[in-house]
Amino acid sequence: MGDEAFDRREFLGKAARVSALLAAAPALGLDAAAAPRGPRISYYKDGRIHVTEVGKPEGAPVTTGHWDFKPSWSKTGNRLVFFRRLKDDPDVAKWITQVCVIGIGGDGFHALTDGTRTEFNPTWTRDGRNTPVWNRRNPVTGTYQIMQGAVGGKPGEEVALTDERRHAWVYSSLRDGRLLVSCDHPQQGYRYFLMARKPGGAHSYEPIDCDLARKGLLDRVSVSPDETQVCFEFQNGFEYKDPGRTLYVAGFDAGKRTITGPRPIANEEGKPYWIAYPRWIDGGTAIVYHSHETGIGRLHAYTLRDGSTRQVSTAPGSDYRYPHGEAAPC
Repeated sequence: MGDEAFDRREFLGKAARVSALLAAAPALGLDAAAAPRGPRISYYKDGRIHVTEVGKPEGAPVTTGHWDFKPSWSKTGNRLVFFRRLKDDPDVAKWITQVCVIGIGGDGFHALTDGTRTEFNPTWTRDGRNTPVWNRRNPVTGTYQIMQGAVGGKPGEEVALTDERRHAWVYSSLRDGRLLVSCDHPQQGYRYFLMARKPGGAHSYEPIDCDLARKGLLDRVSVSPDETQVCFEFQNGFEYKDPGRTLYVAGFDAGKRTITGPRPIANEEGKPYWIAYPRWIDGGTAIVYHSHETGIGRLHAYTLRDGSTRQVSTAPGSDYRYPHGEAAPC
């Protein structure tokens, strides 16, 4: 028998022993948490936030007793930031919400804002500071400004990064501290930028070049973990509406500030249903998103390697939304 054949038999034998040990772990009193697991996601299910291995049935929710939305997983992997709806309204822009932080196991809950404003879509910086950032609505103008808080912070301690008189919205971030934003810049106009935060608010705005952005809106943009790709929703035209969007993946160059080679990954036909929130999972090899094509939210995962898509939500009667990958801020 050759060395190669022997190595293969030895490997298969070890694999069989490991499988048998894992199967016997509960009876042997071994810690099930020590067993290998797949990538995890956080998400909304029927108004509660869950953390679950992709494609597996969920256990107890991380949050209860409220309507909690849009969790984003910290780079350090131990916390979620999300917003809590305190006052409903048929017009989503008139909701009253509160930005909160919680540990992925349900520990360490604290609110970062006082719950008197409309604040949406928090995420984290990737620069090692674990800084929450989010978007706050100006009730007079209807525009948004970008806010920044801190883990352990209290309501009233958050600071504004942008002027409330001009629209700005943060989507994602880079390891060097820059934020990927859309902004109505006083000199450069409405564009997508990499915004470098500077003391005193004198931030620099570096425009991103993207041919697709000349044809319509890019929304809920998410930078891949290695910062070489982005995924996003695209809407033909510039009148904001959610139904009928197409999800895309594209190349991203942070140095040249370009988004290139976009290719559709879901709803290429632009059918009029809500499909949204593409986010990176499994080290950037796949993208998870929610789709209401059936009339209720379902989570799906798209694998970049082969272009396949599978449903990963498991409870047929529940509404799933806003998925987010483990330790991968938007």
